[in-house]
Amino acid sequence: MKTRPALTLEDCKKISAAAEAEAKKNKWEVAIVILDDGGHILHALRSDGATPANVTIATEKARTAALTRRPSKMWEERVAGGRVSMLKMPGVLPVEGGLPIMAEGTCVGGIGVSGVQSHEDAQIGQAGINALGLG
Repeated sequence: MKTRPALTLEDCKKISAAAEAEAKKNKWEVAIVILDDGGHILHALRSDGATPANVTIATEKARTAALTRRPSKMWEERVAGGRVSMLKMPGVLPVEGGLPIMAEGTCVGGIGVSGVQSHEDAQIGQAGINALGLG
């Protein structure tokens, strides 16, 4: 039987705190959602001023990253490159801001951020991942 790494609540708190710190440093109001590798919510945070829609969008960005094991930006780039059929892929939101969380070569989850420009959302998510030393 195989064993594999998994995110713990403490991991999620570290990721979330670092991502929130990055957002606060830049005065960005966002939603940050961390999912397990199956796309289920482990942790969520909504800044004062972030909208309810930001939570839904962050969740879908994180789900895209967790289930496909690829950044949501990759799907956005494919659509921008003319592969509009990607818009019909189930469970894929092709908008930057969702990142897979990898540990020991295995996807253990995804983080999604929504509330500012997509590249800024990704910056916040990466700051969270970096807090675990998984960058």
